[in-house]
Amino acid sequence: MPNPELDFPLEGGCACRHVRYRMETAPLFVHCCHCRWCQRESGASFALNAMIEADRVSSVTGTVELVDTPSESGFGQKVARCPHCRVALWSHYAGAGPLVAFVRVGTLDAPDQLPPDVHIFTASKQPWVVLPPGTPAVPEFYDREALWPAASLARRQNLWPRIAAYRAAMGLDPA
Repeated sequence: MPNPELDFPLEGGCACRHVRYRMETAPLFVHCCHCRWCQRESGASFALNAMIEADRVSSVTGTVELVDTPSESGFGQKVARCPHCRVALWSHYAGAGPLVAFVRVGTLDAPDQLPPDVHIFTASKQPWVVLPPGTPAVPEFYDREALWPAASLARRQNLWPRIAAYRAAMGLDPA
């Protein structure tokens, strides 16, 4: 679960240091996704993303370029990349659009501060990846109500009217 005891903000950035950003608060939840799509997109065996309200991610220096990128859902995502070194810093998926950022934990200066809260899509994980005991792991996706801490659920509830309005404007299912 996100550790509210951590000292926030946490800062991060791209490889060339043109873009620097700050996570102002703890994320809602941290996903370690083992789906084949994340494997392809990251070029690694999984993607580690800290889900946070986009208005809690602030720019320190530089600006990102939002790149439309296909996603397995078919709705695509916008990946925030450094316009110089092209490192992906976070994504905005169609479900919540620009309201939620999925920050690439590896771009933080202290990525060890945000270990995964859950391993998802483990049915397609690489067979040599050994998952740690004590961290929830599910074959596909999970029940948010069962795993998210109460504080994160409350933050999502506060954000929900804006997400619902975004989804309606995009013609997406309001779920």
